[in-house]
Amino acid sequence: MFDVDFTIARPGPDLGPEGYRRVGERHGLDLDPALHDEARRDALAALKRHPELDHDEEIWVLFTQRVIEGMGGTGNTYTAAVEMTHAWDHAQHFELFEDAVPTLETLRAHGLGVGLLSNTARDLEAFVTHHRLEVDAVLTSRMHGKTKPHIAIFARILELLGVDAARAVMVGDTIEDDVDGARAAGMHALLLDRDGLYPDAAGRLDDLRALPAALGLDGPGSSIVGL
Repeated sequence: MFDVDFTIARPGPDLGPEGYRRVGERHGLDLDPALHDEARRDALAALKRHPELDHDEEIWVLFTQRVIEGMGGTGNTYTAAVEMTHAWDHAQHFELFEDAVPTLETLRAHGLGVGLLSNTARDLEAFVTHHRLEVDAVLTSRMHGKTKPHIAIFARILELLGVDAARAVMVGDTIEDDVDGARAAGMHALLLDRDGLYPDAAGRLDDLRALPAALGLDGPGSSIVGL
């Protein structure tokens, strides 16, 4: 199973620096796109989860408000943040990484079930349809109520896929949510580290095209799940 954002898909232009600038203009805010990346890093560092790991969309509105203010926004930043947060709900605002579809096709050709598991309010069924993906199950924190790394959301996607934890592998771009959460649920996990931030991490991939070999699908050798 796969995380979605920054694992198989990335935000498109409407969710990036220029997208923020345009939303800001509609709310009378003058945002500097050059400040976006630093503002987002600072907002991520200050992000606080719900204490019970409940899905809470207000957390992401406040996160986005912090980004907007970090880009120089003053005034009605909250309303702009609501609009920008809702923009993440739409499948057309995302682009698939070029390694996503070939990897999914390879896994399915070997008879593996594929699921998507995301901490999002987005409709993943609509996302799958829009991007013409073939998967067996989708689950979001909005649908389930709990967010990764809560064990319950991993248990539920395993039920939907009809597979035991010991025979499942989670692939995602975050250590705490995807890797640690999956392993706590008894699953195997691989970290997708596209930017080389964790060179010493165990079970690390720098590209999804390395996944079939990691699973032992490219020929004889050790397999993570004993396929």
